[in-house]
Amino acid sequence: MLAQTRNEISRLARLMLGDRKANFAVMTALSAPVALALAAVAIDEASIYTERREAQSIVDLAAITGASNINNIQTAVVTTLTDNGMPNVVVQNAGQTIPAAVGKTVVAITPGRYTAATANVTQRFQAGATPYNAVHVTLQKIPNRYFASSLIPTPVIGTAATATMTPQATFSVGSRLLSVNGGILNSLLSSLLGGNISLSVMDYNGLISADVSVLSFISALSTQLNLTAATYSDVLASKATVGQIATAMANVPGVGNTAKLALQTIASKSTSTVKVPLSSLVDLGSVGSLGLGQTPAGLGVDASAMGMLTAAAVLANGTNQAQVNLGATIPGLLSTTLTIAIGEPAQFSPWLSIGQIGTTVRTAQTRIKLVASVGLGNPSLAGGISLLAVNVPLNVEVAYAEAKLTDITCPTGPSSISVSIAAHPGVAALHLANSNSSGFGDFSQPQSFTDAEIADVSLRLLLINIPLIQVMGSAATAITNNNPTTLTFNATDIANKTIKTVSTRNITQSLTTSLVSNLSLSVNLLGLPLLDVSALLGTVKPAVVALLNGVTAPIDDLLYNVLSALGVGVGQADVRVTGATCGRSVLVQ
Repeated sequence: MLAQTRNEISRLARLMLGDRKANFAVMTALSAPVALALAAVAIDEASIYTERREAQSIVDLAAITGASNINNIQTAVVTTLTDNGMPNVVVQNAGQTIPAAVGKTVVAITPGRYTAATANVTQRFQAGATPYNAVHVTLQKIPNRYFASSLIPTPVIGTAATATMTPQATFSVGSRLLSVNGGILNSLLSSLLGGNISLSVMDYNGLISADVSVLSFISALSTQLNLTAATYSDVLASKATVGQIATAMANVPGVGNTAKLALQTIASKSTSTVKVPLSSLVDLGSVGSLGLGQTPAGLGVDASAMGMLTAAAVLANGTNQAQVNLGATIPGLLSTTLTIAIGEPAQFSPWLSIGQIGTTVRTAQTRIKLVASVGLGNPSLAGGISLLAVNVPLNVEVAYAEAKLTDITCPTGPSSISVSIAAHPGVAALHLANSNSSGFGDFSQPQSFTDAEIADVSLRLLLINIPLIQVMGSAATAITNNNPTTLTFNATDIANKTIKTVSTRNITQSLTTSLVSNLSLSVNLLGLPLLDVSALLGTVKPAVVALLNGVTAPIDDLLYNVLSALGVGVGQADVRVTGATCGRSVLVQ
């Protein structure tokens, strides 16, 4: 009986051990807490990842908005974050440390300057550098957690973004011709370009009033030079003669017939084979990377036909000097000879530039030596004194003028655009004296001046005329007070391509009159000083000054025409903005 009972128990045990149906329930019961914990962690991690992605997107948007409102960055960033669901935004200022907390968004906003050209990526954004064109935004917050708050440490979401907006403007510095003297301009261009340039006043007025699309000009020049260029910068990396440049300008759509014919005439008459580096004429900045035929959105790129032509003519003059013999074409002068020396613009500045804030364009430093002989009229003076000759040895030096792009703002959109240019006119120094000819073209050294022979006089003594009396003299004046002045161009000024002028000071006296009034004279006889010259000078000086005063107006006109044609103003800088855009804000980091 006992054995039978044991056998039954053994059989039942074997049956129980062989039946595994309940194992899954036990295993499920044992592993359920672990599975639930893992699921909670996975759900919360996925939620945190999604929230981090959303936070990054919102920070990107806030940085873009801040860069678009560079004058009101903090308000723009905070408003963007708040409008996109970021709770309780707190701005962490420089030097502060605000810990992230539940229900609070800590944001740090750092304006600065972004320079894409910097090779080291980490140094492209310079915090606090002005003028601002970028903003760096960092954000910290505690994410929402649903199931695993007691299982994992409290995480902090940290995101950052840098955005920049690159406003650009097209601007140039130079001088405009107000009254055109065709003879002077023809002589000047003929000397610079070779050949025989003979244009009428109407032709020059057509060139002065014509604007040329610079991008269309570069495309036409690419065809003219048979280049296989893909971008505008590819074309500007090459060289061209002034004849080729004038031909390309003539082929730009929209150029008036008068200007077109004048450009074609110059192209056919120019004999200069010197090739101009096109990058010295125009700097397109980032626009240069566009393909030929493409145009930048919202940015006009126009230039004066006359300004571009004369700038190219100056660059094409290999010696940087020109000799112009005007003969007796200037009223009151028996002969007139100009020697012109043109220096390199400081830091090799182009004549026209498309640039960001901080871009600078400059004119070339210029020297002019004018040697003229004045018509005498009635040469006989009182006391047996006669004038044999009166001369004007005039030297003019104009330092370069510059225009620096200092600000571009669009407070309420493109129609409110405002461009600020700091214009710095060139100082003019004038000497009525002899100059050292050997250093005339060396702009690294100042010129030296000595008394010049202003007049030759004959004196009748004891019935004998003594013709070898020289009246020597010199005078100097300068246009000084050379300070930069900020010029502001609004949307209307830019659309109308308005020229604004900043002067060193108001020039109320004529250039040469101010010299003549300060003229100091002395007398030499056969190279030896006369002992008593007061009576002689008392008679000679008023007559010499009167003759010189009679030719000051035409000489002033001559100087203004020559200098203006070279893009140089006497104590003045003419600035024109032909296009501007505040651009679009973009993420860079």
